[in-house]
Amino acid sequence: MQNRLVYRKLIRSYDLCSFEVQIKESNLLVLAEKKLTKETEEALLTCRKDIEQYIYKNPLFKRTFKPLPVKSDMPLIVRAMTEAAQKAGVGPMAAVAGAIAEFVGKELLNYCKQVIVENGGDIFMKVEKERNVGIYAGNSPLTGRIALQIEPKDTPLGICCSAGTFGHSVSLGKADAVVILSSSTALADAVATATGNIVKEERDIKRGLLFLKGIPEVKGGLIIKGKQIGAWGKLNIVKRN
Repeated sequence: MQNRLVYRKLIRSYDLCSFEVQIKESNLLVLAEKKLTKETEEALLTCRKDIEQYIYKNPLFKRTFKPLPVKSDMPLIVRAMTEAAQKAGVGPMAAVAGAIAEFVGKELLNYCKQVIVENGGDIFMKVEKERNVGIYAGNSPLTGRIALQIEPKDTPLGICCSAGTFGHSVSLGKADAVVILSSSTALADAVATATGNIVKEERDIKRGLLFLKGIPEVKGGLIIKGKQIGAWGKLNIVKRN
């Protein structure tokens, strides 16, 4: 709960309606032009049903930390997770939060023009004005001091964070924050996890950047470890007010 509240303080959008929807482990913060609680619940239920039913038939999908092959019977969200995991070299569940944020967000775009969906620190965003997304990096002195400025023309966009020093996600590394930007939120989530697994010390930042640069669909990435920060790609880093 504490980490979720921290994430949500980083998203400021006073011109949009804000509401939360929770179903089982999924707790979404949604910012939209109008309150779409029912529509969000329905979209989230559909996502969870497709994932849960597939896991029931294929338990390895939930357990493995390795990529799995794409199969013809996969629901769309399961396929998106599997394809993202293949590109990042991780298990498909590493993409679950980002995939849910993206699929719910795209469904809500049928009802309004601007949507931000945050799911455990992973964000899907389609906006019509400039937005700033703050970065939380645990005990790093950079926490709360910087933000990513997102331009409307760059959305729809996925902005996903992985950390090895805080949060609920499984990470094999010790990065204070890895933030990945991609047009695929599922891919951004998977790559954030994979990059985070690489970074155990400050000297690993360069190796992490080299890894994420090798994935064509990644638009940019940011790695924070202690007092050190490394960045690559199309990023506009600004001071946070």
